[in-house]
Formats: sequence, structure tokens, C-alpha cells
Amino acid sequence: MTQTRDWQRNRDMWIRVLERQTGLGVDEWNRRIARSGLRDESVLRAWLTAEGVTGYARSLLVMEQFGYPDFLLASADQLIDGQYADRPHLRAIFDAIIGAVSGLDGVVIQARKTYVSLVGARRTFGRVVPATQDRVDLGLRLDGKKPGGRLQPSTIHETMKLKISLTSPAEVDDDVLEWLRKAYERNA
Repeated sequence: MTQTRDWQRNRDMWIRVLERQTGLGVDEWNRRIARSGLRDESVLRAWLTAEGVTGYARSLLVMEQFGYPDFLLASADQLIDGQYADRPHLRAIFDAIIGAVSGLDGVVIQARKTYVSLVGARRTFGRVVPATQDRVDLGLRLDGKKPGGRLQPSTIHETMKLKISLTSPAEVDDDVLEWLRKAYERNA
């Protein structure tokens, strides 16, 4: 069964990082920040760093005070709908790709603001990006494979040096399914 995730899982991880770093939870840190009277973001960041709160934990507490970006509050469905809002004709391509990976064991669909990652048991093996008004790019992690045929050079992500550009759901054919399966297996 395919699982879909949004940013909430990351927020949960950041909370665990904060608790590991400091031994205190979000509520206690929010109380400390309120007592400090700090109302400027850069001053708060410096204060948190001095208190030993860094990285994701610090970003979490800053967002707790100054607000979360909309994409962090959105569900996976809302993020994906937003990607195709101005190009609904491309949504069928996305749906065809997701349908193809849904048969692979343990795949996680990880929705982000501008793309969707395809994650296997070990790591991300693909990324679906509505690249233009007329095209969806499927980035694939196929280390060592050279461009050729439908596999084009890609700048989608540093780990995905190949992509397949798709302009219709019919192009998500046996060839694309085979490349998806290979990327999944090589990164499982």
C-alpha cells in the first residue's frame, strides 16, 4: 500500500530534535520565549543559538513565534492540488505516475510545495515535477546510467541526473514503468 506524507512528519521530527538537543519540549520553549520578551526574529535566532538550540529545532521555534509558511500547514492533497491548479490538464500525468508506483512495495509519496518525491525503503528514487505549462518531468535516481533514448539529462535534483519528460498520460507507458521499477530497485 502506498503511503502519502506532507510536512507534518518533518515537524514531528523537528520536535524530537528539539527535545534531544535540550531535554525540553515545544511548550516549555514557547513559555521561555514569551518570558524573554524577544519580538524580533533575528534576535530570537541569536538567543536560541546561545541557549544551544540550533538547526531544525531553532527553525521550529522561530516558526512557532512568527508563523508557519502555508506549505507547512497544508495537507499532501492540498500541496499536490496546488501544483496543478494552473495546469489541470497535467494532473492526469501525475496520477498515472502515482498509479504506476502504487504497485511497488513500501513506496511513500512525499508531497512538497513544488514537487512530489517517490521514496523507497532506503531513499528517494524519483521526483515528479510539473515543469512547465505543458510538461511533467519525472526525475529518476539511476546512478551510473547515462542519458539516452527517453532518459534526458536532468537538473531536478543533484541525485537525479536523469529525467523523462511527459506531455500526456499515455506517455506513462511500459518503458516509463520499467525505468521507474529500475530506479526503485536500485535504491531500495
